[in-house]
Parts: sequence; structure tokens; C-alpha cells
Amino acid sequence: MKRHYLTFDKFKKNALKDSVLKAEYDNLQPEFAIIDALIKSRAKNNMTQRQLANKMGTKQSVISRLEIGRANPTFSFLKRLAKALDSKLEIRFT
Repeated sequence: MKRHYLTFDKFKKNALKDSVLKAEYDNLQPEFAIIDALIKSRAKNNMTQRQLANKMGTKQSVISRLEIGRANPTFSFLKRLAKALDSKLEIRFT
């Protein structure tokens, strides 16, 4: 029996054909952008969640919750995060 696997990209493309789901997905875009930027920046700096948390003076679980979308960071927290990642925090309205 041959198995057919659906890649995430194909799944996402098909799922976003649903207008209600697409509207919700688009509504969450800012949160996804922050999560994506955090994970990429942490990886670029070769840091684990624990290392980043230690550098910020917080717990690894806080970073984990942020990366999985279960946290709503304050502006102050985002500034500390950017500093710990040797990055600049930029917020834009387009």
C-alpha cells in the first residue's frame, strides 16, 4: 500500500481556501510574525530557549509559551527580548 503524505504547505494552501478560516488566519498574522521573528532570531544567535530566558532574567517556560502562541508579550518584554537577541525592535503600521 502506497501512502500519500500531505506537506504542511499543501495543507495550508488548501485550508486557506476556506474564507472564514482565511479571515481568522489573516487576523492572527501579527502574532505569527512575532513568533516567526523570535524563533529565527534565536536560531541565528544559536541560543536555546533556556539560554535566551537566562539572558533576559526570565524562565524557559515563558519563552516556550511565547513561541507557541500562548503568551501576549508586553512592549517592555519585547524590548528586553530584542536586547537579549542583539536585535532592534521595530513596530510598523502598513
